Amino acid sequence: MALITLRRNFCHLSDFRIRGALAALRNHPINHVHKVSKEQLHPWFCSVQYEPFRIHFHHACYKKFHLQNGNELHPVGEPAFSQGQDWNKFEQNLKNEDEQIFYRKLNEFTSSEEVLSFIKTLETLPDAMAAGALQRICEVEKKGGDQRLPKEILESSVFQALCFQLEREPSQLSNSGLLTALQALIWLHVDTQSSLVLNLVAECQNRLKRGGLEVHDLCVLGESLIRLQGPGCVTLELIIYQLQGAKLEVFTPEDIVALYRILQACAEKVDQHQTFLNTINNFSLSIVSYLSPKSISQMLTALVVLDQAQALPLVIKLGKYVVRHIPHFTNEELRKVIEAFIYFGHNDRFFIKALERHVAAFCLTLDADVVSKIMEYCSRKLILSEPILNAVAETFVSQSEKLSPSQISELIEPFGKLNYLPPNAPALFRKLEHVLFTHFNYFPPKTLLRLLHSCSLIAHPPVNFMGKIFSPFFLQKLQGKLVILSDTWI
Repeated sequence: MALITLRRNFCHLSDFRIRGALAALRNHPINHVHKVSKEQLHPWFCSVQYEPFRIHFHHACYKKFHLQNGNELHPVGEPAFSQGQDWNKFEQNLKNEDEQIFYRKLNEFTSSEEVLSFIKTLETLPDAMAAGALQRICEVEKKGGDQRLPKEILESSVFQALCFQLEREPSQLSNSGLLTALQALIWLHVDTQSSLVLNLVAECQNRLKRGGLEVHDLCVLGESLIRLQGPGCVTLELIIYQLQGAKLEVFTPEDIVALYRILQACAEKVDQHQTFLNTINNFSLSIVSYLSPKSISQMLTALVVLDQAQALPLVIKLGKYVVRHIPHFTNEELRKVIEAFIYFGHNDRFFIKALERHVAAFCLTLDADVVSKIMEYCSRKLILSEPILNAVAETFVSQSEKLSPSQISELIEPFGKLNYLPPNAPALFRKLEHVLFTHFNYFPPKTLLRLLHSCSLIAHPPVNFMGKIFSPFFLQKLQGKLVILSDTWI
């Protein structure tokens, strides 16, 4: 197994000893190693320019280090350590429980610097763990909202050595390590034409053609290629073909959701995959209870994109578990869930009760788009929920300055359609009138007319705005727009 060997207190890059680098030193002159590293490593990350990673060991520094630490020096052309003894020791030290400790330790770190510092203290690191470390670096950077790694991380000798080892010997990686590394690099928006990514993709394709990838591996590879090359990727068809041939019983719930995401990306080919989708929809009924809130939201979104109107039994069952998970959805996940319920026309009194409790408790912290979607759901299904409408009215009074014209309209219109006046109606309409006076010209004409019409339906006609509505400026804005005024509005 290919290893990354790390040593403490080594001068500059000599604290990071890679077996591949030692082999390169034994077989090539120093200048050649400089040339290879410069050619291969520089193009990994197209957005940042930095000096190439040099993998040579300065002879004097190398000699001084080992003499100070009581180590016996070996000629460059001879093995620097007893391979059999070290490998046996390594095999003993990396048992399953040790790997679990390693990954548990990785998950405790909250920055890339902490991960790299931890990696630097290790004696040995197999490729699978190196890929896991790379993935953790990407995860912590992604949580921070950064699209690319900071220059300091890219220039780190430890990080560059991780990438170099993965590029040199991708065939030595396990399926899990290979796909983890590829997935992590894609998250970092690596140049798709870099030698590192091309080597990893080529190795994945070779294993795919040999049929050497398991179901989970196929799902990870499929999603990675979609992000890397788009849904038109030729290899994706082979992945879907192999997934169709697998028994769904061997899929984990997470794999089933990943399969939905892959097919969602190929929505234009839904007719070709409909038979397969019917099978997945029926099987998914048995795994709903095992899905996380995030997975439920993603499955519902895929059903909408794929227009699976025939999967209503699955939607209904998902709806039952949505009720349990409402407090645990993120804003975006909850918005997509409600969007799916609107699309499929799903209505459940238990869902409404749970939604009422959630909105009443957290309305002030909910995202405006989520509140708008909740109001749209109530309006379309004609759900007169006083707890929801009252909470939204309070939110509008306190946060109207943060709302866009379209969001204001989406929050206010349902009051008129449902013919409901909230307890704080005077404050609500004073705030609305102030917003309209201040930002009247920012409202699209059609949106403004719908908004004012809704106010009229609940006995608050826009008397103060009649002059503005029939002004030449406003009428000019209406020209060329198909705006039909109902008899009620006129």
